[in-house]
Amino acid sequence: MPVAWNLANAKHLLSRSLFGYTRKDLETALSFRSAEDFVDRQLLADAPLPAAPGPWVSETPIANNNAVDSARHTALTYWWYDLMLAQRTSMREKMVLFWHNHFVSDRNKVVYPQHMYVQNDLFRKFVWGNFKDFTNAVTTNPAMLIYLDGNNSFRTTPNENYARELMELFTIGIGNYTETDVKQSAIAHTGWVVRGLTSVFDATRWANQNKTFMNQTGNFKHTDITDIIFSKEATAEYICRKLFVEFVYYKPNEIFIKQMAKVFRDNKYEIKPVLRFMLTSDEFYSDQYKGAKIKSPMELTLGTIKAFEQTKLVDADWAYLFDATRALQQQILNPPDVRGWVGQRNWISTTTFAQRAGFTDAIVNGKRPNGQALMLKINALNYARSYSSAEDAAKLVDDIVTTFVQFPVGRPKKAFLVDTLLDGTIASNWSTSTPMADLRIQKLLRAVMRMPEFQMG
Repeated sequence: MPVAWNLANAKHLLSRSLFGYTRKDLETALSFRSAEDFVDRQLLADAPLPAAPGPWVSETPIANNNAVDSARHTALTYWWYDLMLAQRTSMREKMVLFWHNHFVSDRNKVVYPQHMYVQNDLFRKFVWGNFKDFTNAVTTNPAMLIYLDGNNSFRTTPNENYARELMELFTIGIGNYTETDVKQSAIAHTGWVVRGLTSVFDATRWANQNKTFMNQTGNFKHTDITDIIFSKEATAEYICRKLFVEFVYYKPNEIFIKQMAKVFRDNKYEIKPVLRFMLTSDEFYSDQYKGAKIKSPMELTLGTIKAFEQTKLVDADWAYLFDATRALQQQILNPPDVRGWVGQRNWISTTTFAQRAGFTDAIVNGKRPNGQALMLKINALNYARSYSSAEDAAKLVDDIVTTFVQFPVGRPKKAFLVDTLLDGTIASNWSTSTPMADLRIQKLLRAVMRMPEFQMG
């Protein structure tokens, strides 16, 4: 039976599959006849790849080019921010970040922005392609070879870092391999080295000998190791569990995950079919999951900007976004370690909760918490007047809460928000044309985004 395609379900789907959404995005979603139709024709639709952030992405990396590389890392970060903000109703950029947090590398160790761009571009090309082919491509990707030391691995001295993380974090999970498997896999993964912008196979570095991996023996290369790993049912379940935890709920439903895994295996590890299965299932739209995910810093910051329908930002705005998300513990292209960002409850602490409020206040106020002016400034009066209910205080509060919060807000809290908007006057006197109406609207917006409910998506 098809999923009911209504406002609540559309909000839930957009919240999980995008970095926030505008009212126009919601209208677009609801213009489709069904969730399945919207997922197929919008969320998971293929689209041309974006232009690179600059011609420098094709330049051969130069050692000790620190100032230039730093500026390019910044340009790469802002470029990706812009893609996230402008994604409209495509899930692609949300999935690119998911893969960045799965196949982890960081700019500090990789050093060269060209390699980080090439890897980011790889994630986008395989975003919902074949996961087995994707894994093989990541294995020989220059950024990954540098980050997990494959670049320093040699037939007589194989480095085990990538071989271990390939199984522990990237494919099959702990408990499904042995230490011997790690060592034998490391031997099979020798031979690859980074040269300039790319990587090449150097047969003189490869261990040309039999290896025994997961009870199979042969003169294996890295693709043979991948084949064996993907022959195990646990691989599909491990990846589907990560997808479920990220996009559905932080506590895995193992019965549903097994259903996802079957779809994954039946489709020869194509990513799009399992995403479609997940996003159009009754399980995904269960009431217990709605508003049950703590927004990541990228979801919070970009989602706030999107809610106000700000789609064009300048470098000064991106610089503030960079500072804010770093303070909130998510600096893209620089995950904390090979496990990536754990998310959910780790996003919230006594410090970061206050900083989240500081960010949303800043967007409304048009200045950073330190008083420095932002180029990005919300016109609160125009924003309120974009609602047909602008001249009715209670209805305006209802509509704004519906825009910003994923689930119903109780009557006492709603009454508090109406009082915040009225700020001492009575409801019958409310008008967006009265003196200081803009300040009252700003006060309301700050109050809505300071609610704990706003932190949930």
